[in-house]
Order: sequence, then structure tokens, then C-alpha cells
Amino acid sequence: MSTDLSFQFDILVRLVAAALLGAGLGLEREIHGHQAGMRTHMLVSLGSAIFTVLSIYGFSGTTGGAAPDPTRISAQIVTGIGFLGAGAIIKYGTNIRGLTTAASLWVVASVGLAAGVGAYFLATAGTLIAVLALWPLHILVGKLNL
Repeated sequence: MSTDLSFQFDILVRLVAAALLGAGLGLEREIHGHQAGMRTHMLVSLGSAIFTVLSIYGFSGTTGGAAPDPTRISAQIVTGIGFLGAGAIIKYGTNIRGLTTAASLWVVASVGLAAGVGAYFLATAGTLIAVLALWPLHILVGKLNL
């Protein structure tokens, strides 16, 4: 990876964006008392961004063998987050809880991926849409289930 100061600043901005957007999404979960709250969402988003930056820039200077494939790490984030999400799902008798939290963890991983590649508009739009799905739509669904 480059030691150029502007490059390092760009990477810092990507990581901070991922962390803040992840925390913003996790805030809704935190307000509603879910186990995976602000810190969990922030860490998942930040971790996804770090892995993404590493997959793009971390292995470009390797020699020998096949050329590095930056999509491999990203693909493993998508798969790996499923295990974390599965841990958020709990069965209480005949009821299942935590599906929405698991889905929000999956979404926040994609927010981190987007921020990691520098797609700030995509990351921000995804965060806003996810918050809309979690908060106002939750209220609407509650009113429809009279």
C-alpha cells in the first residue's frame, strides 16, 4: 500500500465513513433495545471497509503466481456475515426473533464494502434506506396489524 499522504487520508475517510454510517444504522437498533446495537453495527461496517481496502490495495504488490483478485475478500464478507447474523436469530418456543437484526447486520456489511471502495453516495443511500426500513416501516407495520 502506498505511503502517499493523500492516499492514506483517502483510506482514513473511507474507514470513518463506514464507521459513522454503521453506527447510524446501529443507533436505531440500540434505541429499540436490540442486542446488536450501535457498536456492533459500527464494527461490522468498519471491518467490512478494512477488508475491502485490503482486498483492493493490500495485495497489489505481491509477486509470483496469479494476479490478486480483489473480489475474493468481498465475497467472503458476504458469506461470513451470515454466521454473525445467524447468532442474532433466537427461537423462543414457536416464535423466532432477531431476523431483522440479522438482516441489518448483513446490510451494514454492504455499507462498509461501499465505503471501503469509496462509493460514499451508495453507502449513505443504503444507510438511509435501511433506517427507513427499520424505523418508520416498523411503525407502519405495527399500525396495520390491528
